[in-house]
Amino acid sequence: MTVEQREPAAGGGLDPAEVVRLRLVIARLHRQLAQASDRQEFTFAQLSALARIEQHGPIRLGELAALERVAAPSMTRTVGPLVAARLVSRIPDPDDRRSALVELSPEGVELLADTRQRRSEVLTRRTDELTAEERELLVAALPVLERLVAFEG
Repeated sequence: MTVEQREPAAGGGLDPAEVVRLRLVIARLHRQLAQASDRQEFTFAQLSALARIEQHGPIRLGELAALERVAAPSMTRTVGPLVAARLVSRIPDPDDRRSALVELSPEGVELLADTRQRRSEVLTRRTDELTAEERELLVAALPVLERLVAFEG
């Protein structure tokens, strides 16, 4: 039995068809927003790492990998091109001189700001096309969507 065919969870989960619709709409919206920035040379993983570094940096690569839920070698491969593009800088770890931390460079800060602006512009244009009632429904759904994002596992 596929995930889409399973019965809803006890307690009144979503209908399997509704789960499929929700998954597809989230994936499609994500893809469209990702395409909104013209800096396509950077992967989703790289942009996500930049945002985490902004949020938690300076940070060790191992800690960054844990936050992103990937293996440390994967994070090293993700961050390498960011360092080469001068979006991220490696700095000595003041607590352990054998280790390094990564932090955003001014160029990395600018890239994130530009990416966010472009994606926000896309959403603004699209929500401007909604009716007032649709916009209210969308805003009312935000806490539920935020809860979905916050769940572990």
